[in-house]
Amino acid sequence: MRIVIAGGHGQIALRLERLLAARGYEVAGIIRKPEQSDDLRSAGAEPVVLDLESASVEDVTELLRGADAAVFAAGAGPGSGTDRKETVDKGAAVLFADAAVRAGVRRFVVVSSMGADPAHQGDEVFDVYLRAKGEADAYVTRQKDLDWTILRPGSLTNDAGTGLVRLEAHTGRGTIPRDDVAAVLAELVDTSATAGLTLELTSGSTPVSVAVKSVAGN
Repeated sequence: MRIVIAGGHGQIALRLERLLAARGYEVAGIIRKPEQSDDLRSAGAEPVVLDLESASVEDVTELLRGADAAVFAAGAGPGSGTDRKETVDKGAAVLFADAAVRAGVRRFVVVSSMGADPAHQGDEVFDVYLRAKGEADAYVTRQKDLDWTILRPGSLTNDAGTGLVRLEAHTGRGTIPRDDVAAVLAELVDTSATAGLTLELTSGSTPVSVAVKSVAGN
């Protein structure tokens, strides 16, 4: 199984790459900076250098050909301004979805954000971010050729993962270690029965695999 991850050097993506590689999957991570390549190799992933802000849909389609799943985990980052929320958090997500459709990659998982909403009001950077993520999510959900799942984690922490989560359509606000977000993503990639679901994620009391199977069965 080949999985391509956009935003391959992100904190969640690197954790996810390790988990997927440990399962024996072929993993490729898209990065902007060549100097990040060794970190991906250490995680068991193949680094692919491509700037999603300037790449064409044809460029990304070629990268996705032959993949079994695609994960969008890219983001402009907390230090970026409003322009890059539009070009990365929204624009790159739309580009990645379009390329997945062209490449025939049906399984498509998005790392979004709790509170993402295309109708979110406000002009602060975080407001623009939530609106951009919401618009990207809305675009993905309209793609009939994708078996999409959108994951919206709560506030991220670097605490050690517990393997215990709350995964539902609506969880309410909460925190979640990045370790546990990656663990849930690894299960979602494997569980196409969650296609068509937008899920919120916080720390909880249910083991990751049980939580994913539970929402897949609903």
